[in-house]
Amino acid sequence: MTGALAALSGLTTRGRCLLAAGIALVACAVALGQRDLLRAGVFLAVLPVAAVAVVARTRYRLACSRRLEPPRVESGRVATVRLRLDNVSRLPSGVLLMEDTLPYTLGGRPRFVLDKIEPRGVRDVTYPVRADTRGRYSVGPLAVRLTDPFGLCELTRSFATVDDLIVTPVVSSLPSVRLGGDWAGGGDSTARSVAASGSDDAATREYRHGDDLRKVHWRSTARVGELMVRREEQPFQSRATMLLDGRLNAHRGDGPGSSYEYAVSAVASIAISLLRAGFLLRLLGENGEDIGPPHVTLTENVFLDSLALVETSRGHSLGPATARLRSGTDGVLVAVLGALDVEDAERLARLRVGVGTCIAVLLDVDSWAPISARQRTSAQQGTERIRALLSGAGWRVLPVSYGTTLASVWPLAGTRTLSAEAPAKQALA
Repeated sequence: MTGALAALSGLTTRGRCLLAAGIALVACAVALGQRDLLRAGVFLAVLPVAAVAVVARTRYRLACSRRLEPPRVESGRVATVRLRLDNVSRLPSGVLLMEDTLPYTLGGRPRFVLDKIEPRGVRDVTYPVRADTRGRYSVGPLAVRLTDPFGLCELTRSFATVDDLIVTPVVSSLPSVRLGGDWAGGGDSTARSVAASGSDDAATREYRHGDDLRKVHWRSTARVGELMVRREEQPFQSRATMLLDGRLNAHRGDGPGSSYEYAVSAVASIAISLLRAGFLLRLLGENGEDIGPPHVTLTENVFLDSLALVETSRGHSLGPATARLRSGTDGVLVAVLGALDVEDAERLARLRVGVGTCIAVLLDVDSWAPISARQRTSAQQGTERIRALLSGAGWRVLPVSYGTTLASVWPLAGTRTLSAEAPAKQALA
């Protein structure tokens, strides 16, 4: 009964007028005893009801599927949404008005009109979408409005299917650079060197969820202040750690053209280059926590999916990140940094001790914002001071300002610092 009333509510103005006219004619025919008038009244009353029955039946005999090509796309690129509508009934459909649901970032809602779909027929419809902002966007659900050939009834069918479009940061192609500090691992030779030196602590790492508690190294745990476990024997493998400075107050600009979006794109570009070079990679935020699934070997797709959803934080210091890195870092360390104060720069400089290769992509974030000439001079002096501090500690610093392409400065990452060990030690003192 409820379904019948819902279907009757789909009558258009024309359908309701015909139904009302038919009922009125039937009433007059009965009162006047006119059979011809009764036939006309019945016809007018039955016609919209029949239209409702046909459209209501067709509504529940439609099937819909959606495919995103590709389901993962770079920011600013175009993806194609392909809709497939199947009429699984034995009757042809009426006129169909299709409307897909999109977030405003992807554009307005696309609408399509199909004259009809024959029995067992299929229709394919495509439309493009483009997003200039990273993120995960829901595409759907699809709503289809059906009408009969006479325009007497109009009903809506909504499908529950929703698909996700992942918009990843822009990945730039970088020149091949020999970074050094790779092939770090814990193989047999490492175990022998540890035994020879008598330092059992060197073969430990921080505890990770799921590690066997029987492997906890209590002497290292007492010294470090957190659970440490013995390293498993493993083959030598190139390793790298990425640090993304996501502090809101360390960046300038808004939207896709901000320094933060440049930093995310730089992290993505460097990470993809390292992954394709065979590095085992992990990504940390300014709070010292893993970005993306923890303790999972990051593939290109997993890495880009994690960066698609990363956001700025309200943190004011890189202290948590440097504390996490100080507990155990080997191989290559690449930090993409926003505005730094001297305290954070000193923390990073100390990380150079015991680490193979440290690379800092240092953003001149003030170049992303309109400032006066005096402010510009002061900002440049501060940036040069931070750069000198990191370089003196052995970091390879890549200065980047607004309009600078990462590919143009990336070769500097392969240039070994000319600073002597003495200045480095003085900087760390």
